[in-house]
Amino acid sequence: MKEIEKNLDGKGMRIGIVQSRFNHEVCEGLLASCRARLVQLGVADDSITLATVPGALEIPLVLLRMAKSERFDALIALGAVIRGETYHFEVVSNESARGVGDVQLVSGVPVANAILTTEDDDQALARISVKGAEAAEVAIEMTNLLRGLS
Repeated sequence: MKEIEKNLDGKGMRIGIVQSRFNHEVCEGLLASCRARLVQLGVADDSITLATVPGALEIPLVLLRMAKSERFDALIALGAVIRGETYHFEVVSNESARGVGDVQLVSGVPVANAILTTEDDDQALARISVKGAEAAEVAIEMTNLLRGLS
């Protein structure tokens, strides 16, 4: 059996990040851990492009535009949806996740989804360093995997 090995070599990759500005502290923490891990895995800092948007629902549209530009090998979605007292949490969580998934299926460009959905601020803050770094790894691994399938 031929197996394609996990490859986290990010050298030469161009990565686009779309970050929500809503829940600013959490999103900045996600960005810091994601960016640090991308650089650690070989992505040049000047090969990372950041676009910010008002909230999680706006992320998919900008991801799609970036994917269609053919300037990026992979994309990363960063955001935080924290439960409030209304149904709005479910709508934003579900629709942003669906939109992010649709972008990669329509475009063929890998998209790592690091839009946190948590019950409260403490849960979100506890996850930022791990989830941001994981998103960087997913973007690089999926790019290398798709290249290996070509």
